[in-house]
Amino acid sequence: MSKKSFGLGSLLGDQPETPKRGRPVTQTKKVTKSSEEGTKENEIRATFIINKELLEKLKAMAYWDRVLIKTVVNTALEEAIAKYEKKSGAISPIPKK
Repeated sequence: MSKKSFGLGSLLGDQPETPKRGRPVTQTKKVTKSSEEGTKENEIRATFIINKELLEKLKAMAYWDRVLIKTVVNTALEEAIAKYEKKSGAISPIPKK
């Protein structure tokens, strides 16, 4: 608990600034979409519908490996894409209209 001063200095507002608490903001990238707010470089927020049992298993994997769920999902997607590309070749981007 912080001490508060109720003297003349507090009435005139000449108390020194107290430093902000918490983790400093580390966002330095330019945000172009709202789904990028609060994410790191090369990350984007996405929403997916997933089977409940798969989600519970993903959460358990993350828990037991002591990693974030997004790390487990990223690893699984990277492995699936590598497997697909090995079988079918490089994935071409979707053409823009």
